[in-house]
Amino acid sequence: MSAGFDLKELKRRMDGAINAFKSDIASLRTGRASANVLDPVMVEAYGSRVPLNQVANITVPEPRMLGVSIWDKSMVGAVDRAIREANLGLNPIIDGQNLRIPLPELNEERRRSLVKVAHDYAEKAKVAVRHVRRDGMDSLKKSEKDGDIGQDESRATSDKVQKMTDETISEIDRLLADKEKEIMQV
Repeated sequence: MSAGFDLKELKRRMDGAINAFKSDIASLRTGRASANVLDPVMVEAYGSRVPLNQVANITVPEPRMLGVSIWDKSMVGAVDRAIREANLGLNPIIDGQNLRIPLPELNEERRRSLVKVAHDYAEKAKVAVRHVRRDGMDSLKKSEKDGDIGQDESRATSDKVQKMTDETISEIDRLLADKEKEIMQV
């Protein structure tokens, strides 16, 4: 193998796409309260946009309720606004320096829209994996052109990269199917 091509690095980047996808689908609400639901919320704080978990503590006091304890009392309005504007279908109730967020029952329409969002996340992850594959193939072609590796080794490595890509995409599809089943359970 040439110094410019590393299968382990491609595998690490593909695994990164899977981990990002897992994080994305973990934030989709399935009827049970999870602090991950608020992961996409960005709060306008101190002149910049920061993740909610940097200005507040998120708890799950009940199966269908989230609690948000805001550290700085002046940030209560900004946090409330950020949660409402995140399009998560949540309506916080302000209680002093805390927010209580009841999780509404998921109706059929909301479940279907969550499945669509999960499919969008999956497609984004697949595109990321394909970009990694393309980068690997380009690097491989360059190594072959530069004479660092032979044509046979290039072809064999190319097959390994394709196999790794196919396995990663099928893992994303499996995770998506599991999440879809979890969302659609009544």
